[in-house]
Amino acid sequence: MSRVVYIDEDECIACGVCQDICPEVFKLDDDQMVAKVLKPQGGPEDLIQEAIDSCPVTCIHWKD
Repeated sequence: MSRVVYIDEDECIACGVCQDICPEVFKLDDDQMVAKVLKPQGGPEDLIQEAIDSCPVTCIHWKD
């Protein structure tokens, strides 16, 4: 079973770290001032994990 990445938008501060690390999966929504997941089930898992580890408010998570 593959993992899906998601962002707890209530916790997101729109810092842009996830987008900087993995722009094919994450994108900042300037209107809502949060990051969004573009491809929940796609993208390089190592970069997604780096984005998870680098998030200053730990709002990015894996869901099995």
